[in-house]
Amino acid sequence: MPDSAMTIRRAVPDITTTDPAASSSFYQLLGFREEMNLGWVVNLVSPSNSTAQVILITTDAAAAVNPDLSVEVDDVDAAYEAVRASGAEIVHSITDEQWGVRRFFVRDPDGKVVNVVSHR
Repeated sequence: MPDSAMTIRRAVPDITTTDPAASSSFYQLLGFREEMNLGWVVNLVSPSNSTAQVILITTDAAAAVNPDLSVEVDDVDAAYEAVRASGAEIVHSITDEQWGVRRFFVRDPDGKVVNVVSHR
């Protein structure tokens, strides 16, 4: 594997749900608290470890597919170029989203969709 200067800030499972309120209540039983709730996406965070998170998602507001995993990196543009150069399938082009992130989706070799993101 090549060495990477990329910094990963967090990796978070994205769980598709039809009832984000019920799912949020469940994960709060395990100690998570809601950090963000946009209705279609809820971010839950551990109060004692801010990188321990779960994302609940109904239908992504800006992409045609829901991600399975979110990876926050320090330089999303560099990650995008590296992924494109590898020939991996980009399923949502790099975009500045209205809720304050820059992101793209890529399909991993097993077909899982990864949301690669940086906060602006």
